[in-house]
Amino acid sequence: MKKIIVVGVGAQGSTIAKRLSEDLNISEIICADYDLKAAHALGDTLDKATAIQLDASDIKKVIEAAKGCDLIVNGLPVDFNEAIMEAALETNVNYMDMAGYVDDDIGFVESYKKMFSDWNKRFKAKHLTALIGAGSTPGFANVVARESVEKMDSCESIDINAYEGVWAKKFTPFWWSPEVALEDMGNVTYRVENGEIVEDHAYSRPVMLKFKGIEKEIRMVDHFHDEPVTMGLLADTVLKGVKNVAFRYGGPTVDLSENLLKLGMLSEEPVDYKGTRVIPMEFLLQLIPRPPKHPDEIQAIIDEGLELDEGAFQVRVEGMKDGKKIVVDNYAIAPGLVESFEKYKITQESFFTGQCAAVFTKMMANDKFTEKGLFVPEQLNDEARKYFLDELAKCGVTIDQTIEELTN
Repeated sequence: MKKIIVVGVGAQGSTIAKRLSEDLNISEIICADYDLKAAHALGDTLDKATAIQLDASDIKKVIEAAKGCDLIVNGLPVDFNEAIMEAALETNVNYMDMAGYVDDDIGFVESYKKMFSDWNKRFKAKHLTALIGAGSTPGFANVVARESVEKMDSCESIDINAYEGVWAKKFTPFWWSPEVALEDMGNVTYRVENGEIVEDHAYSRPVMLKFKGIEKEIRMVDHFHDEPVTMGLLADTVLKGVKNVAFRYGGPTVDLSENLLKLGMLSEEPVDYKGTRVIPMEFLLQLIPRPPKHPDEIQAIIDEGLELDEGAFQVRVEGMKDGKKIVVDNYAIAPGLVESFEKYKITQESFFTGQCAAVFTKMMANDKFTEKGLFVPEQLNDEARKYFLDELAKCGVTIDQTIEELTN
């Protein structure tokens, strides 16, 4: 029987805790959050759960809270990752999060190199497992890409394309943290090009793509994300020498954010306004509506009406098999906003990422992946990947896959 602490019980953390409470192999769940009311709002509804207040910026408090646990699930922004990983090592507890962190002193690529070397050695030396970037993107996308690569003798390209087409009449530009969304959208982008990791500017390389089930072509742009970096670093070890990797994003939120960037509103540099120093990003975040969190808030948005409730998530992998070029196309099949709310009383964003993260957590809690060290999802072995996809299908997330042989 396992004891698990979930640090941060927002949209993803709460979904993870609810799913863990159904698992017979889990005896206790600690719901930890700086907001004690939020911790109790979740923990008091789960038979196995205990709610505690936790200031995750104080590593000593995290260490104390994690004592006796088998796994720390980090549901907080990436700024907390390093401290909570340190706490996991100090308390000899396995660790999982949903996105890798960036050490600003060395940059994104070097941060991942450090995780794959130094942090991997430290977790392995303690006989612990750390799984990072274990949500939907990164997470689900990485597993699907690896599964597709396994069908090939060699891999040429991996393209991950995420279209978020949910737009409400009640102005709701972001369905997850605006702070995280805008930071990512104003950041540099990374891709793998001819075997090298390349850095580019935000909103680079716009293309028009046609997705299955979507009437119009969608403008997609390169977007700051983990997958091109991790896949570029692991190309020769687990992805059969992939030469090109891209992550593209599109939809109304992207269009809005690109215009805000052009206006200078995503800048962290202070500007003078009538004798007062103002940081544009901080000012903007005071104006942007918070994403809906509670069922009554989501219901109000749906009742007012939706302009769009569509989306597409595609992982396309090209490579060689038996001397022939093939393309494996994967589309994630998951509910949109209205269906997610009708069935689960949450948003489509909370459903997709939360269910993926919950299954990764269950995989670790049930010892379906026990290799020691630090890993990202594309490094999972055959058994762990199968468990993840099988369990995810039970949650209502499946894959529509086609394999086509190319003649040119």
